[in-house]
Amino acid sequence: MLSPIQVLCSDITTLSLEPEPFASYTEADIISTVEFNHTGELLATGDKGGRVVIFQREPESKCEPFSQGEYNVYSTFQSHEPEFDYLKSLEIEEKINKIRWLPQQNAAHFLLSTNDKTIKLWKVSERDKRPEGYNLKDEEGRIKDLSTITSLQVPVLMPMDLMVEVSPRRVFANAHTYHVNSISVNSDYQTYMSADDLRINLWHLDITDRSFNIVDIKPANMEDLTEVITAAEFHPHHCNLFVYSSSKGTLRLCDMREAALCDKHSKLFEEPEDPSARSFFSEIISSVSDVKFSHSGRYLLTRDYLTAKVWDLNMESKPLETYQVHDYLRSKLCSLYENDCIFDKFECAWNGSDSVIMTGAYNNFFRMFDRNTKRDVTLEASRESSKPRAVLKPRRVCAAGGKRRKDDISVDSLDFTKKILHTAWHPTENIIAIAATNNLYIFQDKLNSELH
Repeated sequence: MLSPIQVLCSDITTLSLEPEPFASYTEADIISTVEFNHTGELLATGDKGGRVVIFQREPESKCEPFSQGEYNVYSTFQSHEPEFDYLKSLEIEEKINKIRWLPQQNAAHFLLSTNDKTIKLWKVSERDKRPEGYNLKDEEGRIKDLSTITSLQVPVLMPMDLMVEVSPRRVFANAHTYHVNSISVNSDYQTYMSADDLRINLWHLDITDRSFNIVDIKPANMEDLTEVITAAEFHPHHCNLFVYSSSKGTLRLCDMREAALCDKHSKLFEEPEDPSARSFFSEIISSVSDVKFSHSGRYLLTRDYLTAKVWDLNMESKPLETYQVHDYLRSKLCSLYENDCIFDKFECAWNGSDSVIMTGAYNNFFRMFDRNTKRDVTLEASRESSKPRAVLKPRRVCAAGGKRRKDDISVDSLDFTKKILHTAWHPTENIIAIAATNNLYIFQDKLNSELH
């Protein structure tokens, strides 16, 4: 049986949010988050313009029963608008920082979206019938002259073209002083948490006017501030457990059963620093940009600037596995610091069986690591290399001064303006979504049935 990495190179489908192949784009078009729902049938993206675009997977074709359904645009709506905080004289961007789906309970779908300050709960539903035959209104909705009504009729539902309706159901605001970087839905499906640089709040999905502060690392004197919260996530099965990462490279596992305020962690995951490798950039590149529980709940996946690490919840002293994402950049840290790229926040993702991890890099490259075979591959998400139904070719970056093979790319020729920050993996199949600036690429294989 082929490994997931081999399979993923077998077939691709590409989608773009831009109608023209090389259409110019604005800052507002840049994708800022990507998220599959719990079944993988829907895929949502958010952008810097405050828009959310939902893609739906098409059913398998009857003519080609073994072909995978492609994703097409299902609905687009404006989630957030730019705002202004008059008390602090600050502009609040409309950029969507995170999207999280709620498990489907009925015919409608629900998702949470957030910008820097405000979290919104949206309902996505379908309507394919409309009521007709009102007694007091005409066909255009105007009130009839009551003197003209001589008989009563029973209104009926008539078929109509399918319409997708998106409506805001809740607005959770005024709870964060700093920028929201994470939201995570609890496994009890009744609560969720939102994290900013210094605090984590717990919300009930039905209550918008209050939340409970469960983590507060703000010091009494801000001059004593040494670290900030960078990401947070609930455990997938235990509703009392959650983890949050910090800019110091540490992970803290907290148990809400121990105390209402989880300032004291249950476990601290931290890798000892090698004194011989310490440099001016050590603290910056060790900052954790993303943390994800495995589907089993046994492991944690983290991403810092140069590496991806897998931690076992039962071993706090060091990571179980460490994967070098782009170690060839170690000699470029000075220039990356000058152009601010060293502060880029890359996300990471597990596959459905927790056997492969994925994360992004520069030059529109993304990396995949097979935890069982220890094989890894570098692939590229670009229009030039990703034509529909084409085979993805592995790419290789040659370090400065190293021997170059044919088709190798020199580290000096990497384009640092093209970066894969946001990725998502289908919950059960080998289908991945890659956000590259304003384009969304969806890569899928033909052999899903062999893998699962």
